[in-house]
Amino acid sequence: MNPAEVVKQRMQMFNSPYKSVLACAIHFITYEFMQEQINPRREYNPRSHIVSGAVAGAVAAAATTPLDVCKTLLNTQENMALSSVNISGHLSGMANAFRTVYQLGGVAGYFKGVQARVIYQMPSTAIAWSVYEFFKYFLTKHKLEKRTSF
Repeated sequence: MNPAEVVKQRMQMFNSPYKSVLACAIHFITYEFMQEQINPRREYNPRSHIVSGAVAGAVAAAATTPLDVCKTLLNTQENMALSSVNISGHLSGMANAFRTVYQLGGVAGYFKGVQARVIYQMPSTAIAWSVYEFFKYFLTKHKLEKRTSF
């Protein structure tokens, strides 16, 4: 599996759960790191896949929360928040969004909602990775059985 190609494909998928290349890359790196730590022989082990997937989702969600907070501000254009820092009209661009979030809440402002994002991502990524690993195991095992039956 070529990591760059996998990240590109995940980002191109319709309804992709990954909102940025950074989130997708962090997710895969963390999953592989966790697998190396708790399942170094890379055997089919549902418990290790669930734990690794949950941790990967949590780390990626936490690390990309500042991007999500800024994107949310750009998408919602909250008038009360913008007027409180003397911005009238339409806020545009990530640089302006980062500056505005900092003006509104300092460094902590970048992490508003981090707990909710982590709690949401952990079970969904745990399920996704365990299903992926199950089918990978099932299909590989089935292919091996076909080869040995000849």
